[in-house]
Amino acid sequence: MAIKVASVSEIWDKDVFTDKGLYCGKVEDIECDLKRFKVRALIVRAVKGSYMAELLGRKKGIIIPYSMVNSIGDVIIIKHISVPQEPKEEEKEI
Repeated sequence: MAIKVASVSEIWDKDVFTDKGLYCGKVEDIECDLKRFKVRALIVRAVKGSYMAELLGRKKGIIIPYSMVNSIGDVIIIKHISVPQEPKEEEKEI
C-alpha cells in the first residue's frame, strides 16, 4: 500500500521515528521519480543522540526507501531498522 502525499513540502523537515518508537532524525531531502510523480526515498539526517546516530556512527544520515514508510502525520513512522549484531567472542564456535 502506497502512502499518498499531496506535496513534498508535507514531509520536509519532519521528525522520523521507527514503529518501535525510536527517534531517527529529520527528513533532510527527498528523492523523487519525476517520470512517475512518486517519492522514491527519504534522506534522513541522523540527529545527535538519536537511535539512527548510534547505528550510523560517524555517518550523517541514511536513505530510507519510501516503501519503508508506514505513516505520515505530525511525524513520519518507518519500519524498524536494526543492524545484525556479530556474536561476541565467547559465543563464536571454535
